[in-house]
Amino acid sequence: MAASFFMLPWLQDSNDPFPPIDQALEDPNGLLAAGGDLTPERLVSAYRMGIFPWYSPGEPILWWSPSPRCVITPGELHVSRSMRKRLKKDDYTVKFDNNFADVIAACAEPRKGEDGTWITHDIQNAYNHLHQLGIAHSVEVYMDGELVGGLYGLAIGKLFFGESMFSRKRDASKIALIKMVEQLEKWGYALIDCQVSNEHLFSLGAYEIPRESFQSYLDEYLDQPLNHSWQFEQNGV
Repeated sequence: MAASFFMLPWLQDSNDPFPPIDQALEDPNGLLAAGGDLTPERLVSAYRMGIFPWYSPGEPILWWSPSPRCVITPGELHVSRSMRKRLKKDDYTVKFDNNFADVIAACAEPRKGEDGTWITHDIQNAYNHLHQLGIAHSVEVYMDGELVGGLYGLAIGKLFFGESMFSRKRDASKIALIKMVEQLEKWGYALIDCQVSNEHLFSLGAYEIPRESFQSYLDEYLDQPLNHSWQFEQNGV
């Protein structure tokens, strides 16, 4: 990937704009720009354009807008019969925004078989700041008072931009995602951005759309604010 850096527009300072997303590379898919910073203004501007940061330690900040885009439509979630049985067990509690810092720190822990993580300390600090501003949110799953799974992302208008999830107990991240999607459906959200597809997401009803279609969601729903507090409605989902 390093060779691709020389082909990219570089963002020298906080005032440099992102290039149009249709200029993103096809290989690697969606790589658009490098450099810049992780200020709240830069990050919100990126998400509003369908762009997100993703880079490894030692690399410059890399900005992406892949096509196709993996998304979930609230109301079209697929929950298997076995998972429905699991959800009926009264051995977990779901909360929103109860402990954002611990959720993103848990997401940053290396996965089994991996040495590092893209969720660097700089990323954690930046998204913790977004959380303090009421833009980034977490979903947590607790068992016996212990945080065992969750996810985090950004809510802008009627769109939720998912970033990462973790699980310390079987199905904990699935519970977090399912409960969040059901709640967002009740609140009137139009789409959940999952960025890049995988079989886990496909099994839950995620699907892929072209970049142009994703852009149409951004155009229509980003400026449709919803009036709700970010609290899980235990009896309302």
